[in-house]
Amino acid sequence: MELSAVVALAYRDLMKLVRDPVRLVTSLIFPVIFIGILGGSFQSGFGNMIDYDFMHFVFIGVLAQTLFQSSALGIISLIEDRQNDFIQEVFVSPISRYSIVIGKIIGESLVSLIQGIGILGFGVVIGIPLELPVILGLVTVSVIVCVFGGSFGVLVLSNLKSQRIANQIFPFIMLPQIFLSGVFTPIGDLPVVLDVLSRLSPMRYAVDLTRGIYYAGKSEYASVVLTGPVDNLAIICGMFGVFLVIGTWLFVRNERR
Repeated sequence: MELSAVVALAYRDLMKLVRDPVRLVTSLIFPVIFIGILGGSFQSGFGNMIDYDFMHFVFIGVLAQTLFQSSALGIISLIEDRQNDFIQEVFVSPISRYSIVIGKIIGESLVSLIQGIGILGFGVVIGIPLELPVILGLVTVSVIVCVFGGSFGVLVLSNLKSQRIANQIFPFIMLPQIFLSGVFTPIGDLPVVLDVLSRLSPMRYAVDLTRGIYYAGKSEYASVVLTGPVDNLAIICGMFGVFLVIGTWLFVRNERR
């Protein structure tokens, strides 16, 4: 029963994407712009001052940021479902509230993974070195980042009452993280205040974990990776548990009001 509910909810979100190809195309436009314009301009401006390729640096950062943000933002459909009374129908069924939330997270993670595959394809086109072992590693870490982003989305959006409010608040939560997590620029020497804020940013660990996998065994590793993958993974697992438990509790509490 529980597994069937999780699969059904995940399948529903995936089918929503299949029926809306315009959403998929538009979701790939901004990552491509960020990688092409920012990565290219930074490489031309600072390429002689650093010992790694800025295009590769930005590509991996944008990949992780897109996966994390897309999964988190996709959970906004919980609010839409609430307004359409879909969740109310699900809640009267004899299944765990955690199964409902996990089903949504898995569904939005699958949607984000499709976007991630598109970004990897773009990377191949522009000449990013992506050997088969690297691709397999990135796909594996992408699953982790997507699920992590989904749990963060549950925490943020579970206490919001309308999709309009969520759309207004979400950018203020995500935009600072994009800059504090080092998506576009190195953050190894931040001022103390910004460094503290960066360490509190969940996206930082998603980006750094992805870079740790991509740059493993490469000479640039020490220049671009802040923390080892094992430590990043441990932090992500801890945050995931906290986000899932608290976010689900808040969501269920609001549904009972």
